[in-house]
Amino acid sequence: MAITKPTDSYRHQGLRKLLVQTIRQKGISDPAVLDAILKVPRHFFFDSSFLEYAYEDKPFAIGAGQTISQPYTVAFQSELLQIKKGERVLEIGTGSGYQACILAELGARVFTIERQKLLFDRTSKFLPSLGYVTIKTFYGDGYKGLPAFGPFDKMIVTAAAPYVPDELLKQLKPGGTLVIPVGADDVQIMTTITKLADNTFETKEYGTFRFVPMLGDKASEK
Repeated sequence: MAITKPTDSYRHQGLRKLLVQTIRQKGISDPAVLDAILKVPRHFFFDSSFLEYAYEDKPFAIGAGQTISQPYTVAFQSELLQIKKGERVLEIGTGSGYQACILAELGARVFTIERQKLLFDRTSKFLPSLGYVTIKTFYGDGYKGLPAFGPFDKMIVTAAAPYVPDELLKQLKPGGTLVIPVGADDVQIMTTITKLADNTFETKEYGTFRFVPMLGDKASEK
């Protein structure tokens, strides 16, 4: 059955403008990131029963124990990545696909991994229907990355990592940056890790956030 592209009404566009104002007031200043938030209709990633929540600056459950991240958080991580057009970006945790679309709007060549088969099946069909035909989706274990497709210029993890996976650092280009929320408790520290030319790493921290846990292996298909 063909997937019907949702409608993006003037009302939705107006709500997105208000959302952009909200996250700008919270400190997001990168014009490219704000423009990407304005361009990607967040309500496309919601069930029609919950469209009224799409432009609130809050996370929202999307099934399989996962959430679509708060728009501010999406913008914050995207701003930290400092994406340049054409860069290869690995995303760990496809979820709804919203963050992947933001990365694509920023000019990234996006590779994204999802361990939940239900979400992978949904997004791998849905994203091309929205016109995001260059986003490459994979069903797998985010802790392992995608060594066959690396190295990557940038990486983003959209779940709470109890530690920084060595496999991801190995797949990062010299000069590249990993953005990852680190912490096994209820609150994580948003962290950037940049690989230097001599293969050492520079780490910076950017405050506390809350994410669902980053789990290993593929989830059951049931």
